[in-house]
Amino acid sequence: MTQRDPLDGLGFSSLAIHAGQEPDPLTGAVVPPIYQVSTYKQDGVGGLRGGYEYSRSANPTRTALQECLAAIEGGRHGLAFASGLAAEDCLLRTVCNPGDHVVIPSDAYGGTFRLFAKVYERWGVTWTAADLSSVESVRAAIASVPGQTRAVWVETPSNPLLGVCDIAALAEAAHSAGALLVVDNTFATPYLQQPLALGADVVVHSTTKYIGGHSDVVGGALIAADDDLGARLAFHQNSMGAVAGPFDAWLTLRGIKTLGVRMDRHSANAQAVAEMLAEHPKVSAVLYPGLPSHPGHEVAVKQMRGFGGMVSFRHVEGEAAAVEVCNRARLFTLGESLGGVESLIEHPGRMTHASAAGSPLEVPGDLVRLSVGIEDLDDLLADLDQAL
Repeated sequence: MTQRDPLDGLGFSSLAIHAGQEPDPLTGAVVPPIYQVSTYKQDGVGGLRGGYEYSRSANPTRTALQECLAAIEGGRHGLAFASGLAAEDCLLRTVCNPGDHVVIPSDAYGGTFRLFAKVYERWGVTWTAADLSSVESVRAAIASVPGQTRAVWVETPSNPLLGVCDIAALAEAAHSAGALLVVDNTFATPYLQQPLALGADVVVHSTTKYIGGHSDVVGGALIAADDDLGARLAFHQNSMGAVAGPFDAWLTLRGIKTLGVRMDRHSANAQAVAEMLAEHPKVSAVLYPGLPSHPGHEVAVKQMRGFGGMVSFRHVEGEAAAVEVCNRARLFTLGESLGGVESLIEHPGRMTHASAAGSPLEVPGDLVRLSVGIEDLDDLLADLDQAL
């Protein structure tokens, strides 16, 4: 008789708290220990205890995090890295060779764009920026280099323009061309969106953001649905070595435990902030998928359980006025990154997306990006009102 996995059928928050996190067999500790260790005693040559020999290859704290990440994303293999870009680099080196082609979003995160345009382009990997809200645009980008596209790279919602695309439709388009569908799920988190269940092959995260959730750790993750791809990624993770350290893994695992309740509050606050901004005379446009006016609202309703904590808006008076809003905010801290419990404000054109300046992916100068935290809503609304 096959023994049933006790985690089968559990809901998201139950998995977030328990997957990969059995009580320590020696002490009964309910939280996985921090195995701050580089090497392990072997019981004879090749006699590994639990498969551990050297912490670049495997570490018990990182194993706990990786198992939890796979569980909450509904994948088979989770891998933890030193940063989100380290995860992206590992994925690209695993699936691409010189001469290959990748379709990326026309509104991609600046760091992702920089990786393609300034690093992989020199290595012989080409890319095409496409409007991923249009499946026809993606098919055209794939057809522009017949037989060379290895991946379609998706952000939904995107950073910083909060674009939304249909994951299932793009998976079909990518697979019909023999390409993988990669989804950066950082903004949505696995609590709000499950790309693997919609046909994606790999999910990418900057775990620095919502998964960690407290602005105190830098990390990244890959979650794969396929055993063969998972094994190839694990080989490159070990070979390249940009792994999450044990303390970083422990902090990230701690953050995951409260991801569901935090995202509920982030989403509720962001919805109210977006609605307030939509009525403000100094705001020309609000970019938030929870607003019915957002062009991707219907797709977001179909594939997300909530709309997240990120809001961007455009100032009617242009770039200088947008910068001044960032400078005048008080409760919203002026800073890069996102996804922490505290609210942040930034000017993408001069900060997180400066690397895209002068390119087809350059963001509007009048754009302000908000990471809406979990503070009291009235305080957040009052701060934005005075800043505007």
